[in-house]
Amino acid sequence: MQKNFILLAASLLGMLAVILGAFGAHGLEKLLEEPMQQRFHTGVEYQFYHTSALLALGLLYLHDPNKWLRYAAYAFIFGIIVFSGSLYLYVLTANRNFGMITPVGGSSFILGWILMWIGVWHYKDSDCMRK
Repeated sequence: MQKNFILLAASLLGMLAVILGAFGAHGLEKLLEEPMQQRFHTGVEYQFYHTSALLALGLLYLHDPNKWLRYAAYAFIFGIIVFSGSLYLYVLTANRNFGMITPVGGSSFILGWILMWIGVWHYKDSDCMRK
C-alpha cells in the first residue's frame, strides 16, 4: 500500500462530505420531510468525523506505517461507505433495506477506533505519547 493512500482517501472522502452536505442542505431541503433530512445529515456528520480521524491516521501512518493504523484506516473507510452510504441511499431511494445495513457501518467505526488505539499504542514513538 502506498504510504499516502490513507491521506488520499481522507482527501476524497472529505471533499465528498462537503459536496453531500451542501446537497443535503440546499438540494434536499424542500424535497424531504424533516426525519429524512436528519438521516441524511447524520450520514454527512459521521462521514466528516471519521474522515477527520482518517486524516489523523494518515499523518501517523506516514511516520510509522504499522499494520494497526492501516487496519483502522480500512475500518473507517468501510464504515463511511456502509454507514453513511446506506443512509444516503435510504434517503434518496426511500428503500428501508438500506437502513438495515447501517449498523454494520457503525460497528466498523467502533472497530476502527479500537484499532486506532492499538496502532497508537504500538506507535514507534509511543513512549513519548504515554508520558
